Amino acid sequence: MQTRKKKLLDKVRDKIRLKHYSLKTERSYIGWIKRYIVYHNKRHPLTMGKEEIESFLSWLAADQGVSPTTQNQAFSALLFLYREVLGVDVSEWNIQALRAKERKHIPVVLTREEVRRVIDNLDGIYQLIVKVMYGCGLRMSEVLNLRIKDIDFGFDTVYIWESKSPKDRTLPLPQSIKEELKIQVEKVKAIHQEDLKQGYGSVELPHRLARKYPKAPYETKWQYLFPMRKVSRDPRSGIIRRHHVLEATLGRNIRNAAKKAGIQKKISSHIFRHSYATHLLQNGVDLRSIQELLGHKSVETTMIYTHVVAELNKGKVISPLDLSA
Repeated sequence: MQTRKKKLLDKVRDKIRLKHYSLKTERSYIGWIKRYIVYHNKRHPLTMGKEEIESFLSWLAADQGVSPTTQNQAFSALLFLYREVLGVDVSEWNIQALRAKERKHIPVVLTREEVRRVIDNLDGIYQLIVKVMYGCGLRMSEVLNLRIKDIDFGFDTVYIWESKSPKDRTLPLPQSIKEELKIQVEKVKAIHQEDLKQGYGSVELPHRLARKYPKAPYETKWQYLFPMRKVSRDPRSGIIRRHHVLEATLGRNIRNAAKKAGIQKKISSHIFRHSYATHLLQNGVDLRSIQELLGHKSVETTMIYTHVVAELNKGKVISPLDLSA
């Protein structure tokens, strides 16, 4: 029997999963590759190259007005397609597309009082998640991917694995939420035991650990610290299991809480990480230590927060209008 030849996008999907990229990245890359092919009248990428990539990227910048980040994401998807899937060496192409204009934005931060007000307007698990985000300076993906085993109550340490940072890192566990986290762990244990009784109870493991340790997905220590209320079908494996709280759900709760708190600043989950770094800097923590805590590869990335503090200090300058005659 003749085997069916795989379609290009199926090959892309297989390669992405082989390299253990996230589902979010998978959907993004597939989407950009589709747009690239459609833009060039559905030609096969092997019949295209440097000029077609430049044309597509320039169109995104000039006609679609995408941000530099979005354009770079599209570029990364196309590089992945040619290098990893089609086996084409693009190193000598020297792609020169019209680049989207990049503006240097100083991160928006909250005051300590504003952070407290947002947290006070959150309920249940979402309140605890934001406390951990702010208390440890975590990205949304990092806090949602925490598992029971990642909290060491004995050494008051939080472990961050497999994040966007170049290496794994440890963070001090905020003492003010230690007891809350212990209660959360007990809740997760109870939920997990009930899932096992219902015939579920497995959780997605990173890389191929499930093959190496078949029983590990059912172990309590691997369960997500902040699980969803209900089990759901895994879009990749088709297995019914309990995933962590969704990013969209958390983001919506944060925005609603900020609105209730009367905060007029542009709010996103990342604002708590920015606020964490800024408040540490204001409290006298040195830049190198903050770099390690945030997991930045270069201290230059962390230096943006010195600019934030400098901008905030401008507020202490007395306007000539307020000077006495």
